[in-house]
Amino acid sequence: MALAGCAKDTGGGSADGGESGPCALNPPPAAAAAPTSSTTQQLPPPNASGMRVGVAFDIGGRGDASFNDASVAGLDRAKADMGLGETKELDAGAGEPEDAKQTRLRQLAREGFNPVIAVGYAYADALKIVAPEFPGTKFAIIDEQIDGVPNVTSLVFAEEQGSFLAGVVAAHKSKSCHVGFVGGVQTPLIQKFQAGFEAGAKAAAPEIKIEQEYLTPAGDFSGFQDPNKGSEVATGQLEAGADVIYHAAGASGKGVFGAVEGAGAQAIGVDSDQYNQPTVAEYKDVIISSMLKRIDLAVYDYIAAVARDDLSTVPKKFDVAIDGVTYSTSGGKIDDLKPVLDAYKTAIANGQIKVPEQP
Repeated sequence: MALAGCAKDTGGGSADGGESGPCALNPPPAAAAAPTSSTTQQLPPPNASGMRVGVAFDIGGRGDASFNDASVAGLDRAKADMGLGETKELDAGAGEPEDAKQTRLRQLAREGFNPVIAVGYAYADALKIVAPEFPGTKFAIIDEQIDGVPNVTSLVFAEEQGSFLAGVVAAHKSKSCHVGFVGGVQTPLIQKFQAGFEAGAKAAAPEIKIEQEYLTPAGDFSGFQDPNKGSEVATGQLEAGADVIYHAAGASGKGVFGAVEGAGAQAIGVDSDQYNQPTVAEYKDVIISSMLKRIDLAVYDYIAAVARDDLSTVPKKFDVAIDGVTYSTSGGKIDDLKPVLDAYKTAIANGQIKVPEQP
C-alpha cells in the first residue's frame, strides 16, 4: 500500500487532476564506447547429441508467452545448433505443495537427465535439498543465486537494467505523461522490474506519473497465471490516466494486453518478444516493445557449457553489456527510439547510470 501510494503521487498531471500532454523529455546520455565482453556465443557450437536435458517448468509451462517459453526457445536453439539429444519437460501445478518441486527434480535426475534445469526461483529451496542427493548430476536454476552447492549453476539477470529501457520507451511514447506497471507477484525479483521501469521513465521524463500494482502478494504465485486479474488491474490504471502499461506478470500479461487494446492504449511486454508470441498474437498491434530477458540465451549458453565440460564460460550475470537483457523492436513501433535507447543502454553498460534494484 505504501509503495502504491508513493508511485501514484509522483509527478505528472495538471493541478486540477487532468493530464498535461506528452512528457517534457530529457536528452539521452552522451555517446560513449560500449564495454567489450566475451560469451559462449563467440565459440563454435559443441556437439550435444549425447546429452539428455530435463526441464522443470515454472507455473504456466509451455505457452505462457513469457518466462517459460523463453526457456523453450533456448532448448530449441540448442537442438538446432548442437544436435541436442533427448529432452523431458515437467510442469508445475498451481497451488502445489513444496515437495512437489522436489519430486519433479528427483524424477528427472533418477531418469538420467543431466543437466536438469529448474525454471524459476520457486525451485530454490527444493534444489538445495535435491541437488546434494545427486552429486553426479548438474543442475541449473533460473532467477536465483544459490551458493555453496557445487553441482548447481545459477542463471541470473539484471532485470532492472532491461526494465529501465522499457521505462524510457514508455516515457517517450506516452501521450499523457502517465504510465503504469503491473507486477505478477510482489517479490524482490519482480520489484527489480518495477524499480528499473520507474528509474528509466523518470530519467527520460522527470515529471512523469507512474501507476503500479501487483496482482498477488509474495507467496501467492497465482498472480502469474490470472489474466482476468491482470485485465482488472490494468483497467484501473488506464482509467486513472495511464496510456502505456508495462507488465511483468507471466501469463497474466494476456489480460493486461486485452485491457490495453480495449482502451486504445499501448503496452510493453516482458521476457520474450511478445509481439511475435502466437498465444498473444491477437494483441500484437498494441505491443510496442518487450523487455527481452534472454532466458533463451542463458539456457543455450548453459547447455553449451555442459557439453564442453566447462561451466566457467557461463556469465555470472546476464546484463545489458552482453545483451542478456535488452529491448525488442518487432513491429517497428519504436524504431525512432533506437538511438536514444542505445545511448541509455551504453551508459548502463559503462556504469555511467546505476539502475536501482529496489523501488
